[in-house]
Amino acid sequence: MTAMTAHVATPRITADEFLSGDYPTGSELVDGVVYMMDPAFDHQEVAARILLALREWALERALGRAGFGGNWVLSDGHVYKPDVWWITERPRGTRHAGPPELAIEVRSPGTWAIDVGRKLREYEAAGTAELWLVDPPSTSVLVFRRDASGPGFAAAVDVGAGERLTSPLLPGFAIDVDGLFTDLG
Repeated sequence: MTAMTAHVATPRITADEFLSGDYPTGSELVDGVVYMMDPAFDHQEVAARILLALREWALERALGRAGFGGNWVLSDGHVYKPDVWWITERPRGTRHAGPPELAIEVRSPGTWAIDVGRKLREYEAAGTAELWLVDPPSTSVLVFRRDASGPGFAAAVDVGAGERLTSPLLPGFAIDVDGLFTDLG
């Protein structure tokens, strides 16, 4: 599972400059630096499986909206496009001030260091309730969620093969982890 990630050689810019610029689809702003993402087909397949299950759950229960991409402005130097997201209220327009309640990032070799590093910390600082980092090579999902113990994410939970991925944000939602990675590559 590979993806092309390229840093666009520009000086650091703001979220407003990024959103008013003419960057390729999939570009994100991380620490004021533009990155172009080009996910591989298996990456997109895993994201699609999650999105379809989440959208079906949300539509059946009329609980929030699920989608992919978008322009989630987490701070002046961070505009993210999660592989999949869920939010209780429907986002409008082309940008959303603040993070989704649930952000899901699927591992790609070119983006994983950013996902588990800077993006994780920024999602946490911006108030994301839950972050799933989906890791196809290990056939597992790292789940970061808030609890009553403090303002940040509690310790990560590793949901692996043979387990079902659930969330207190999504009552009644469950997806088999094994099914996310079946028939890839």
